[in-house]
Amino acid sequence: MFPILGIIAAAAVITAIDMPTLWRKKYVKEMWVFSILLLIGTGLSIAWVLHVKLPSPLSLLAIIYHPFNDFVTRLLT
Repeated sequence: MFPILGIIAAAAVITAIDMPTLWRKKYVKEMWVFSILLLIGTGLSIAWVLHVKLPSPLSLLAIIYHPFNDFVTRLLT
């Protein structure tokens, strides 16, 4: 439980440091991107602490490029 609270506290500190500057400069799009990326990072960190089995991003790339690889292989042989 304490590692999760630490991750949430770190995310809160990061938000408290960066958001006021973005708010003052009225960078709305940047605030959205910052918030989304921070939420993704926080969620993945909490999942890692809870020992949730996460798939590798390389597996997704292999699934996407496998048909293209087969096509090029058939084309060149």
